[in-house]
Amino acid sequence: MEQVRVLMVEDNDHDAVLINRELGRLAPPPAVQHVRTQPAFVAALEGFAPHAILSDHNIPGFSGWEALEIAQRAQPDVPFILVTGSLDEETAVRYLKSGASDYILKDRLVRLGPALLEALQRARQKVALRSQERLLRQIIDANPSLIFVKDWNGRFVLVNQATAQVYGTTVESLVGKTDADFNPNVEEIAHFLRHDRDVMSSGQPKIIAEEPVTNPTTGDTRWFQTIKVPLRSPNEGTATLLGVATEITERKRLEEQLLQSQKMEAVGQLAGGVAHDFNNILTAIVGYTDLLAAELNGNVRQLEDLEEIRKAARRAAALTRQLLAFSRKQVLEPRIIDVNSVVSNLDKMLRSLISENIELKTDLADHLAAARADPNQIEQVIMNLAINARDAMPDGGTVTIETRNATLDEAYAAQHVSVIPGEYVMLAVSDTGCGMDEKTKSRIFEPFFTTKPAGRGTGLGLSTVYGIVKQTGGNIWLYTEPGKGTTFKIYLPAIAALPEDIGKVAPVEAARPGRGTVLVVEDDEQLRRLTHRALAAQGYTVLEADRGSTALDIARRHKGEIDLLLTDVIMPDTNGRKLAETIQAARPGLRVLYMSGYPDGAIASHGMLEPGVAYLAKPFTTEAITRRVREVLEAS
Repeated sequence: MEQVRVLMVEDNDHDAVLINRELGRLAPPPAVQHVRTQPAFVAALEGFAPHAILSDHNIPGFSGWEALEIAQRAQPDVPFILVTGSLDEETAVRYLKSGASDYILKDRLVRLGPALLEALQRARQKVALRSQERLLRQIIDANPSLIFVKDWNGRFVLVNQATAQVYGTTVESLVGKTDADFNPNVEEIAHFLRHDRDVMSSGQPKIIAEEPVTNPTTGDTRWFQTIKVPLRSPNEGTATLLGVATEITERKRLEEQLLQSQKMEAVGQLAGGVAHDFNNILTAIVGYTDLLAAELNGNVRQLEDLEEIRKAARRAAALTRQLLAFSRKQVLEPRIIDVNSVVSNLDKMLRSLISENIELKTDLADHLAAARADPNQIEQVIMNLAINARDAMPDGGTVTIETRNATLDEAYAAQHVSVIPGEYVMLAVSDTGCGMDEKTKSRIFEPFFTTKPAGRGTGLGLSTVYGIVKQTGGNIWLYTEPGKGTTFKIYLPAIAALPEDIGKVAPVEAARPGRGTVLVVEDDEQLRRLTHRALAAQGYTVLEADRGSTALDIARRHKGEIDLLLTDVIMPDTNGRKLAETIQAARPGLRVLYMSGYPDGAIASHGMLEPGVAYLAKPFTTEAITRRVREVLEAS
């Protein structure tokens, strides 16, 4: 154990001997250094490094007050005991208030030993306590959660570094202040104070699932889950509480992404169902218009009226196609494509779409990987995004189309719901336009949502883009800021293959009379009669059924050949795939053509047509149905 070192300031040698004698009674006796002057005292504080200081009150040229002041500055943790011949009570109290540990009168030196031991013990406890406080401060400052103590008035009694950082200040500046001194958000301040006082008045802990905190410097809002615990009830004195807040900003962002994705999925299901029913109606309108037009060869005025009906139906059909694209229920014809070629092929058309005061730039990556997608749909995506960018820049600007090879790793996937880590082809369309606020950004992919004036767009452009990208197996993310423009980034899964030739156009053939027997299965009576009339007019023998069970009965009873089964995909009692498989089992040579407002899993996987499956999308014209039937029957 280290020997105790005592520094004694005493000008009277006789008194010094008496003090040494008393100190010698301690076991083990301390090492004592005796000084008489201020310079010697100052030197001993550093060189001797005492554990305790004994000082007289009256020293020629030097006083006890000066010794205490010097000791407090140089060695604040070393106990200072005044040893004097006489001292009035008022002066003694002043010494104690100024930092002295004790005072001993020289005619009562018997108290010196016990007083020294007690002072040393208190000093050791004080040092240990301060060390413990430093350790606790390091612990709470190292904790990434916000840790704070508040009183009833909302004043911070204790805070850690994380709390000060959120408020954009220091620990020292925050202690003693309230939220109102830093936070400009009045609603947040009222929210904090209400919950704080609930906890302090009830004496019960409370968990607040979500609390926003706004940084006064940056204006950024971060979200926290906070546990608040009462430390003292009001009847025991000043009420305080301990708060521990864990940041959930990232979790909340991912939850919002997931909720938005689920909402889009639900809206997509609704949109797909509406489009399916609407397509049946449009098919009837278009088909019967075709039949009527064929019977009105000489009446020009009526033929013009019928053409107007066709135009209106085509516009309606375009809307349903966009709804089907958004709901991911359209049939895609995916190929292995070079996205750079798709962009290059659109260059001339894009320049005609955008205004003269808008510059179009392309930045296409070398050695871009191939992607598997429907080239026509990717063209639609690019055009829709380009038009959207144009409309965001009424006073001119720049549209930039970029392509890159991209690797989306686990870290990126963790930040973006629905992303699967892997290699992607990135297609980005950026503008320097007005940008969007958070409210607009959260709804931008919803069908029929638009920020454009009435009559300018349907609000289906970006929802169509969203559906096409998702159905292709890709992802789309939006980066925008008011006044600073917008960037849409599309990630299509990359594949290790060479792009196909997508420039071939099938030659147009003249219509020829049809031959053969067609079994038409359609539960919509209007469409069934329309299809019957259109095919019969071309020379086909037509059998009709309103559902699967009726079709099976006709196929069993019919004595002749049935060359083609033309069936709807979805029917009240079965689906087209099951019906076709059942009839083909009895008639192996039967060919099948499916028709539907949208396909389901019976013939398609996520809307991508299976190889060898013939399909006709509703709405269709009488020319389209007869041509498609002939193609299927004549295919090798």
